[in-house]
Amino acid sequence: MMELFKGLLMEEEGQGMTEYGLILGMLVVVIVVAFALLTDQFTTIFQNIVDSITGAVGGGTTAQ
Repeated sequence: MMELFKGLLMEEEGQGMTEYGLILGMLVVVIVVAFALLTDQFTTIFQNIVDSITGAVGGGTTAQ
């Protein structure tokens, strides 16, 4: 029984996969937080672009 526990503690393949999982999890958290913080800024930038294009072509849309 002790040999089984020693084998589990010394196994490195599972440790490597766990480390990759933790890195991936942290990366996902960073991306979600960055997206949440920058969403309003992206909306403002794209709205300014749309307003500039609309002003350059002479106004809004009209049904014809």
